Amino acid sequence: KMAAVAGAAAGLWSEVNRCGQNGDFARALKSVNKILQINKDDVTALQCKVVCLIQNGNFKEALGVINTHTKVLTSDIIAFEKAYCEYRLNRIESALKTIQSASQQTDKLKELYGQVLYRLERYDDCLAAYRDLIRNSQDEYEEERKTNLSAVVAAQSTWEKVVPEDLGLREATYELCYNSACALIGQGRLNEAMKKLQKAEELCRQSLSEDSDVTEEDIEAELAIIHGQMAYIMQLQGHTEDALQLYNQIIKLKPTDVGLLAVIANNIITINKDQNVFDSKKKVKLTSAEGVEHKLSKKQLQAIEFNKALLAMYTNQADQCRKLSASLQSQSPEHLLPVLIQAAQLCREKQHVKAVGLLQDFADQHPANAAEIKLTMAQLKIAQGSVTKACMILRSIEELQHKPGMVSALVTMYSHEEDIDSAIEVFTQAIQWYQQFQARTNYDCCVFQPKSPVHLSLIREAANFKLKHGRKKEAISDLEELWKQNPKDVHTLAQLISAYSLVDPEKAKVLSKHLPSSDTLSLKVDVDALENSHGATYVRKKAGKLTGDNQQKEQGQGEAKKKKKKKKGKLPKNYDPKVTPDPERWLPMRERSYYRGRKKGKKKDQVGKGTQGLTTTGSSELDASRTASSPPTSPRPGSGAAVSATSNVIPPRHQKPAGAPATKKKQQQKKKKGAKGGW
Repeated sequence: KMAAVAGAAAGLWSEVNRCGQNGDFARALKSVNKILQINKDDVTALQCKVVCLIQNGNFKEALGVINTHTKVLTSDIIAFEKAYCEYRLNRIESALKTIQSASQQTDKLKELYGQVLYRLERYDDCLAAYRDLIRNSQDEYEEERKTNLSAVVAAQSTWEKVVPEDLGLREATYELCYNSACALIGQGRLNEAMKKLQKAEELCRQSLSEDSDVTEEDIEAELAIIHGQMAYIMQLQGHTEDALQLYNQIIKLKPTDVGLLAVIANNIITINKDQNVFDSKKKVKLTSAEGVEHKLSKKQLQAIEFNKALLAMYTNQADQCRKLSASLQSQSPEHLLPVLIQAAQLCREKQHVKAVGLLQDFADQHPANAAEIKLTMAQLKIAQGSVTKACMILRSIEELQHKPGMVSALVTMYSHEEDIDSAIEVFTQAIQWYQQFQARTNYDCCVFQPKSPVHLSLIREAANFKLKHGRKKEAISDLEELWKQNPKDVHTLAQLISAYSLVDPEKAKVLSKHLPSSDTLSLKVDVDALENSHGATYVRKKAGKLTGDNQQKEQGQGEAKKKKKKKKGKLPKNYDPKVTPDPERWLPMRERSYYRGRKKGKKKDQVGKGTQGLTTTGSSELDASRTASSPPTSPRPGSGAAVSATSNVIPPRHQKPAGAPATKKKQQQKKKKGAKGGW
């Protein structure tokens, strides 16, 4: 019976060996299980079972077998397999402990150790591990190790802002080119990075096209990460439309890498900002896919969470925004962005006072970030209209109060509030700071240092400001300081003389002697070159050479022009040279001294006093008292006997003035001719 069992076991082992060589690990696992039924504590069979499960991707089951048989499968025997299962199950800390607890550090464990350190973002230790592996290994995996080494350097450049050292790696593969491009992006050398990515794309196409089984879709899927990095560079350079187009093309390919999709979706959300919110809400789902947290670095995940909080704020999801920002703040208490997002949400809810209080509390707890927080607080105060309080907050930022930009902002704000004294005080404090800094520099270096350009420019701006606001005496001291530093500065001297002329004219006269003479100020200007220069409003025509008849014609024309005389003005027809002209003839008649006005009473009978259209010529005829047919007495008002039925006399209301029909026709003709003007 024992012989039969041994024979069956031998046959099963042969089956396991054959399946293992063919890569049929599922079938090999069945044979191993049959062996374990014969001997459940067979160490070799248990090892084979773990390997078969790992090859089939059943890492959890493989780890369960290891943990169940700890007495048989000791750490010395199965350390690598256990650490690898933990690594693939994203139990990175456990994998590190397993590797470190192994009694013997094999090459396989060292390789895995480098991967674990990279996932833990311990880049310095990881770099040292890979250097040691490359130095002490000689096999067909050298290219892969160099690729991993370049990935570590790229991560240092991107996330830790470390200037990468030149590893001297020959960029013969597209993976090495891609990692080199990532390192250049971390340094801000975007144009060089784009060229590296283009080279990586070319190498990738060449490498994959050599395999006949690889389709064009497979090549595009492999190029997706390179194209994603190209789009990121475009986005950084401000070409957002091109970047967005390339991002969407990658999403249409539906790549299997959830990390790549999450990064692209996040970048699209940053382009959309508070616009196209519906698209952003669809894209944000890609950032929450299963397994994303194991594919991206901590800073990438943090950036995605920040953008989720901002998107919640833009979509008016106040509770969700507060929840996300509070979670971020608990994870990174010293980080500035969560507090700023909370303050922005409060401002959207019109709770400005609460927002300022929140920022003030954070500034008190984290003095290192106080400057940025106070700048935000000042902005909120300005939005509320409290400019003076904003100025007080800005002046409390000691490390910025002497900066030219801060001085300019404070002076502008104080001028807006018409607080000239405070504005001058800002100038004075900044100038004093630079003077003290200059004194410290002189003391440390033990040599004379000239005044800094910033210091002198502040003095000049202060002087101009004081002159503008009528502080002549204060401006004079600043101008004297400037002139003392540069006695050849004519502009400063002119300003100083101008200021003294209003305060002390005698001093202005004394200083004016230092002005250069007019001879020294004369400029040697080539008038012809200036007139013929591009952009001159007047260009003198170049005189051509005149020869022969042309020259004589020109001379003749010149003489003719000289002989021309002015025409005599026309005199009036009744002009009498013996009589002196009236000196008031140019004045209107009413304004002349001898004007007496019109004489009254003349042509009085010609003035019509009837209805409109009544003429003076027919007034006697229309007088009813002078007609033969009229009754001796005037008719009573309203009676119809005033005019006889047989009389040829037309009543005044119906009588047309003499010449009226002709006049009306002329008026109508005039209207027809001038019909364009319109009434």
